[in-house]
Amino acid sequence: MLRERIEGKWLDAFRRVLRLNGIGDGTPVAIVAETQSRPVLMDLSALALHDLGAAFSTVLLQTPPQTAPVPVKSTGASNAIRGLRHVVESLKRVEVLVDVTVEGLIHAEEWPEIEAAGARLLTICNEHPEILERTEPQADLGPKVQRGIEMLQAASAMHVTSQAGTDLRIDLRDAPCGGTPGFSTKPGGVAHWPGGLCLAFPGENCVNGTIVMAPGDMNLTFKEYLREPIRVTVENDYVTAIEGDGLDAELFRSYLGAWDDPVAYGFSHVGWGMNPRARWESMALYDKRDVQATEFRAWAGNFLWSTGSNQYAGRFTLGHFDLPMRGCTITLDNTPVVVRGRLQGDLA
Repeated sequence: MLRERIEGKWLDAFRRVLRLNGIGDGTPVAIVAETQSRPVLMDLSALALHDLGAAFSTVLLQTPPQTAPVPVKSTGASNAIRGLRHVVESLKRVEVLVDVTVEGLIHAEEWPEIEAAGARLLTICNEHPEILERTEPQADLGPKVQRGIEMLQAASAMHVTSQAGTDLRIDLRDAPCGGTPGFSTKPGGVAHWPGGLCLAFPGENCVNGTIVMAPGDMNLTFKEYLREPIRVTVENDYVTAIEGDGLDAELFRSYLGAWDDPVAYGFSHVGWGMNPRARWESMALYDKRDVQATEFRAWAGNFLWSTGSNQYAGRFTLGHFDLPMRGCTITLDNTPVVVRGRLQGDLA
């Protein structure tokens, strides 16, 4: 277990990242936290905002009662706001939300309304500050992530293959596309730290094929590396079969089944990682309590697929998996952007 206390180097990093997100003297900011938030992240955010001269306050929400049939982890869909109108209205009046809730507000049901009001979101993921320090967003990643987003927006189809047997096709026509290098200064922008990925949110009936996850691929909800292969069949956006004889496949089947909710089997987003500071192997070096596992969504050259909430397809659920894979080849309209786990061209 790593100690969680204020370190000068971490405070320096928070100042740099907040400044990179366009926060300075007089910027209206709300720190959004809950009673189970990691205290050191709340403290570092407040101290850094003070040093930058921001006009900030803290909205401290009660962590809601447990209602799900299984533990809820790494969803990006915090339910801490619980639809409280006075909270939503107050957050619509600031320029930036510094989000240190446990699960994060990126997929929260209230976020689209707040986003439409022009507020932007910086989610500081529930990681130990040592991980945030190592994956600090860098300005030079911005143009590369933007180029990846533009390529997604221009494409009509994504095709993902691997030597393990993956053969997945995604219709990208009209799919909202985005991503983040870990910072944003645009109204309605969304950033998270650790950051560095490019994503598309496919619409209805747009994802079909087979995914074969190999040993060393990752299940971020469980914060585990896979030890045995899992074969997943996807039909019209939904996981329809999970094949595999090992414990990894059984845990995957059991957790999805526990929700008793078809939406839990639906696709959320697909994309790839861009962050050269994020490391695939680092989860082997931390206790589970120290990680939210966001780093592994962003390591450069992964293929990331996710099940659960997809606000653009009108699907919401607390059941969520982020599943980054190694060694995949990703093409957009036959143009390779990742080949066997390595970024290509302008993205490299």
